[in-house]
Amino acid sequence: MKNLFTVALTLFVSIIFAQKANYQLSSHILDVSKGVPVSGVHIKLERYNEQNKTWNLVDEKITDVNGRITDFLNSEKSNIGIYKLTYFTNDYFKKNNIESFYPFIDVVFQIKDQNHYHVPITLSAFGYATYRGN
Repeated sequence: MKNLFTVALTLFVSIIFAQKANYQLSSHILDVSKGVPVSGVHIKLERYNEQNKTWNLVDEKITDVNGRITDFLNSEKSNIGIYKLTYFTNDYFKKNNIESFYPFIDVVFQIKDQNHYHVPITLSAFGYATYRGN
């Protein structure tokens, strides 16, 4: 009976971990005026269609308590292309009673290979910065 339990547990754990997807794109928001992550911000991901010059919705997510989204773009397929992340920051500033210059922030970037791309922003009411992290 003990061996049967061990086999069943091993099989269960193998299935759970085997189904965990890997993602190619992540993001993170830090409020540098407070030194804290920004949770609850809506972020939209779009892909540029070069043939008809339009943006197509890929996904929309909300930052977690650590200001992160870790699961954009499943890496099982090719994601090469031009993308735009739109950070809807207006509600964050309103909730904190802070006047802001940026109701939203668009960050356009290009994925050129199968590597992981981390696109964070550091944010304050009157400025922001972005870079390619890892």
